[in-house]
Amino acid sequence: GRCRLLCKPSALAQHLVRSLGRSAALRGARWSRWPRLQMLRQLLQLPGPAPVVARELLQLSDAGLVALDWLVGPWEAVGGSGGVSSPVLLLIPNAAGKVTGGLLQLGLRALERGFFPVIFNRRGHNGCPLTTPRLQPFGDPGDLREALTYLRCRHPAASLLAVSEGSGSGLLLAYLGESGSSSRLAAAACLSPIFRGRDWFEAGMPWLYEWPLLLHLKQGLSRYAGSLAEALDMDRLLCSRSLRELEESLFCRTRSRPSSWEGYWERNEPLRDADEAAVPVLCLCSADDPVRGAPARSLPLELFRSSPYFFLLLTPRGGHCGFPRTGPGQCWGHEAVLEYFGAMGEFLRAEERRKGLPRPR
Repeated sequence: GRCRLLCKPSALAQHLVRSLGRSAALRGARWSRWPRLQMLRQLLQLPGPAPVVARELLQLSDAGLVALDWLVGPWEAVGGSGGVSSPVLLLIPNAAGKVTGGLLQLGLRALERGFFPVIFNRRGHNGCPLTTPRLQPFGDPGDLREALTYLRCRHPAASLLAVSEGSGSGLLLAYLGESGSSSRLAAAACLSPIFRGRDWFEAGMPWLYEWPLLLHLKQGLSRYAGSLAEALDMDRLLCSRSLRELEESLFCRTRSRPSSWEGYWERNEPLRDADEAAVPVLCLCSADDPVRGAPARSLPLELFRSSPYFFLLLTPRGGHCGFPRTGPGQCWGHEAVLEYFGAMGEFLRAEERRKGLPRPR
């Protein structure tokens, strides 16, 4: 359609161009001219029937907990064509831990296609118990690394895939950079990612989006006010008037190990080790995204031109994590991401046959 794919020329890029060029999802996209109105519609949309979820609590090396929610759909059994070697798709919500209707819709679409979708919930998010006076910083992938190690042990024959939404992409991008060639993922995708964390917090967002996320975070943190009071100034935290103030109160103004705002972002910028990434990652972005900001200052275009692993699918319109379309389903971006994962699987299998490599056991 009117999408552009920005990437470094390679055999993988050529295969992706051919695959996305045949995509019915891209041809059927409906372009909205009012991204803020679309965002308001997303916020006011009534939630649909809750899908059936099987929750696992994973204990980490420091005795903290993260929750893994396996989607089993509105049915009583896991979706039709899934098997022991079916791909496992890890869904990463935004940095506030809010599991949106769009993320659930993507998980259910993946389940119908034979994936095993599972939602990664950070410490203290979405009802996950907080057992340590520590939350997960914006770009610290330590907990995600332990979760992926567990998933590899549980599904040794399956491909591991990951997709993130909005500000949650900071976690996935940081993991890909830190892990490099040791990443356990076969491919990854980011929907409307935030690439430059510090700039994003300092610039602020439209109040229409920032205040609901701020209230969502405060509501979750207030449950643990007693246990967090030893490490944080809870009065200051709960009186925060912006996401930046909240982030500073959580991770910079701690009682035991205070740090500067600059030092925090040296350790947590999503793209700090992007040159080390060795996993194909598709970033689906809209030029009119009101949350990320103007493309000229918020998109790292040089990264997509220089790295053979980063692919930018840029649309003229689509808002933030919206990408509306006509016909069945509400988001053509979900179909594009699932088609991308299918194309990556085809390419990797072809490379194995061409090089005569044995399939991993």
